[in-house]
Amino acid sequence: MSNDSEEQATTGPVIRDKRRIDPETGQVRERPQSAAPAPPHPPEPPAKEPAEAEVEVELAERTADLQRVQAEYLNYKRRVDRDRENTRKTAVASTLAAMLPVLDDIARAREHEELTGGFKAIADSLERTVATLGMTSFGKVGDPFDPRIHEALMHSYSDDVDEPVCQAVLQVGYQIGDRIVRPARVAVAEPPAAAATADEEPAPGQVDESADVPDDEVPGSTSYDDNGSA
Repeated sequence: MSNDSEEQATTGPVIRDKRRIDPETGQVRERPQSAAPAPPHPPEPPAKEPAEAEVEVELAERTADLQRVQAEYLNYKRRVDRDRENTRKTAVASTLAAMLPVLDDIARAREHEELTGGFKAIADSLERTVATLGMTSFGKVGDPFDPRIHEALMHSYSDDVDEPVCQAVLQVGYQIGDRIVRPARVAVAEPPAAAATADEEPAPGQVDESADVPDDEVPGSTSYDDNGSA
């Protein structure tokens, strides 16, 4: 108790003047500005646990597997669609090829002016149906001869042509798109120059007598040296 009394007597009571107006000057006292609190630091992201890292790796693997399966399915679908379209075209071509004799009969009847009445209406309807399925006819007189789509049944020479042409069409051809169902059977006419060129060329295995051939290269000949020995 004696020590506390002595300390209080030495220091005395502490008086804090919190009046806003100074009694001596009458001025408003400025409050001391307190230091602004420091902004809080952003929290650091928690470290990933090993289990979470394994989940992300497995998710990436499953995503890659899904993308691979999707790509394989798209390729399979394209292949199936292409095969289905080829099968359809083959079936249509086979069916229309079986109708070619009927179309030939209609063409011959039209040439002889026998395509009249109800038969003409049926023939026109059949030809329209065939055209709708994509089959068209080709082969006309005067067309340049093309061995890929023409079949030459007759051959002749003419001064009126400058290249091999179809002089007559014996049977028209038919095609579906780029597929030839039947080639056009025609008679071909060529210029006389083609015949002259063919005559000038030696046949295979024939020796051209106009060419200078040494005696030692002529088949069946025997060459002799200066001493008269063979």
